[in-house]
Amino acid sequence: MTDVPLKLFNSLTRSLEVFEPVHPGEARVYTCGPTVYNYPHIGNMRAYVFADVLGRTLSWKGYKLTHVINITDVGHLTDDADAGEDKMEKMAAEKAQSIWDIAEHYKQAYWADVKALNIRQPAQWTVATDYVPQMIEFAKGIADKHCYELESGLYFDVSTVADYGRLARANTEEGEGRIEAVEGKRNAADFAIWRKTPPGETRQMEWDSPWGKGAPGWHLECSVMSGEVLGFPFDIHTGGIDHREIHHPNEIAQNQAHCCTNGLDDPRNSGARIWMHNNFLVERSGKMSKSSGEFLRLQLLIDKGYHPLAYRLMCLQAHYRSELEFSWEGLGAALTRLKRMVMAFAKWREKLPDTQIPGDSWERERVTRDLVARFDAAIANDLNTAEGLTVLEEMLALKKVAPECIVTAAAKMDSVLGLGLGNMERADLRIRPKSASITEAEIEAALARRKEARAAKDFATSDAIRDELAAQGVEVMDGDPLGWEWKL
Repeated sequence: MTDVPLKLFNSLTRSLEVFEPVHPGEARVYTCGPTVYNYPHIGNMRAYVFADVLGRTLSWKGYKLTHVINITDVGHLTDDADAGEDKMEKMAAEKAQSIWDIAEHYKQAYWADVKALNIRQPAQWTVATDYVPQMIEFAKGIADKHCYELESGLYFDVSTVADYGRLARANTEEGEGRIEAVEGKRNAADFAIWRKTPPGETRQMEWDSPWGKGAPGWHLECSVMSGEVLGFPFDIHTGGIDHREIHHPNEIAQNQAHCCTNGLDDPRNSGARIWMHNNFLVERSGKMSKSSGEFLRLQLLIDKGYHPLAYRLMCLQAHYRSELEFSWEGLGAALTRLKRMVMAFAKWREKLPDTQIPGDSWERERVTRDLVARFDAAIANDLNTAEGLTVLEEMLALKKVAPECIVTAAAKMDSVLGLGLGNMERADLRIRPKSASITEAEIEAALARRKEARAAKDFATSDAIRDELAAQGVEVMDGDPLGWEWKL
């Protein structure tokens, strides 16, 4: 689909821009991935749902996509503002485990969430520790003109590049108040690109370098991995809005130094032509922070009986650049909406002829052509998934249209939304809560007895069975328009 130009919001210019690839016909995208020191919370995962929709949209528009997501297993400090201990070393010490085992465990947990949310695999996962030699070479290449050495490490002098902080719109010392205060730094915003291991200490992850034994800074990692795999300049760099204030401005400064480029009036000098950021997921109880103990991770939603794709739909219902408030009521509503779409799609699929259906069957009818065009316009307008969902629902609600036109059009739209409508039945969305003790067979047997009692107008028995089920956490939904007989 290329009829409507794809427009994306560039955080660097704070404007909506037509996507014009650096390499014709290609789209090269880098996404800041997780630091694998703990489980990701659902707010973290919103960033990857957004990046997935971006990648799917670029594919929908006909571009050859190369999407890279990094895994940070070294260098990221406990404070994003370049302060504190290394998150990985800290967790390894707390768990009394090898840092490599910690990284592997939480990397696999993250990948499980990626799969559960139907996020497509990128072209490449780049793991920070695989690129340390390249990081040292990168740092050596910019050190003479842009860096200076202190007792604690090699620091980047932000005054040596033009327009530092433009992405964050904070290029004053007051605006950079979150940066760690280190004695000897020339500017408040200067940051470490190599951290020396303190005298007398031994880190589990450390390497020899011209500046002493130590480890790379978090900001250096992304500059090196994105440049190595995608080449400078590439098309799009994505991340959460929290990265817009410090991490990404520091990446940009390093990229400018490495490429010997000038100011940011030309966005390509930043290393990427477009910088995109999703907004926060807000949760009022404070359980979005990993320091809160039982923080909100995807597995907790599943344990409470919510299908993970209900959370994906919840994300799609809001524009990626707006805050999204999480609530259990909102998640329940998203699950109900997903059920309706799955059931509507299944009904159309049941009507299909037995013959092979061409994937472009939707083009046969004007109504499905028009709806696909409307969907394309919505998605091309800075990934307006909320409007795209509405168009999909309009199409599923049509009457007297050839089923092959509906099914192929819905599948085409879902290739962007990623809800897996073609691979699910409604029963797949009924997830057993971890706390439930009653089995599904026992529930079905009780409901069968209740149905017999109601048919015999024995309402006392019917009510008693309903109350027994309620006491075990089963809500019987008489008259549910979805035909959803019960839920836990």
